[in-house]
Amino acid sequence: MTLDAIVAGVGTWFAAALPDHGIYLLMVFAFIAGLARGFSGFGAALIFIPLGGAIVGPKLISPILLVIDGIATLGMIPPAWRGANRPEVFVMAAGAALGVPAGTAMLALLDPTLLRWSITIIAISLLALLVSGWRYNGAPSAPISSGVGLIAGLFSGAAQLGGPPVVAYWLGGKSDFTRVRANVVLYFSISSVFSAISYYVGGLFVPAVFALTVVILPSYVVGLYGGSKLFGLAEERTFRIACYVLIAAAAIIGMPLFDSVLR
Repeated sequence: MTLDAIVAGVGTWFAAALPDHGIYLLMVFAFIAGLARGFSGFGAALIFIPLGGAIVGPKLISPILLVIDGIATLGMIPPAWRGANRPEVFVMAAGAALGVPAGTAMLALLDPTLLRWSITIIAISLLALLVSGWRYNGAPSAPISSGVGLIAGLFSGAAQLGGPPVVAYWLGGKSDFTRVRANVVLYFSISSVFSAISYYVGGLFVPAVFALTVVILPSYVVGLYGGSKLFGLAEERTFRIACYVLIAAAAIIGMPLFDSVLR
């Protein structure tokens, strides 16, 4: 087989794997989601999953976010490793090891429309939790940390929405925002491995996931880089409010009721 034939074959495969609509919108949503993720360490799924799911469906958008986020955030892991409370992170990740497969089973088996409504309800509920300012104020312990990891893993496996429970738990302790951010980044680097294994076993890594990853990844990386820079420049409160507004808008617009807006 000649090189030209190989290139032509790859091009044909790539074109067939891509959806016939919404690619540019997905790139815009990926940039905004990356901006939130780069600044706070979480929030990408709360923006990208409801909006992207309205375009290509939840069973496709969740593994796409897993892959692009896993690739794009590799550079964030070394500083997170140095700045995180590693024992706490490992205990929470142990709980996620049980929750992620259960969430993945829900993603693979539930009706897409029902799953999208569930994602919308979960996203709005988690946003309300964050906006309310509620924090767990008790002393961190292994059983509670692993329980939070179990819940977060369930949400991550089903829709990559595991960030808010983890953040609400860690922000209630004595750690400053920098330590919390490092904990979150390290935790998700571990839980993403569990999700990747579960998604592979569940047959969710279809060709369209990798084709769209190639298209969307650059936008997400640019957003991630911009968010990381803003972390050192912008006021935390200002950016938090902006993220909350974006998350709320994403959850509402991503409802199945508004599919005509995004298609």
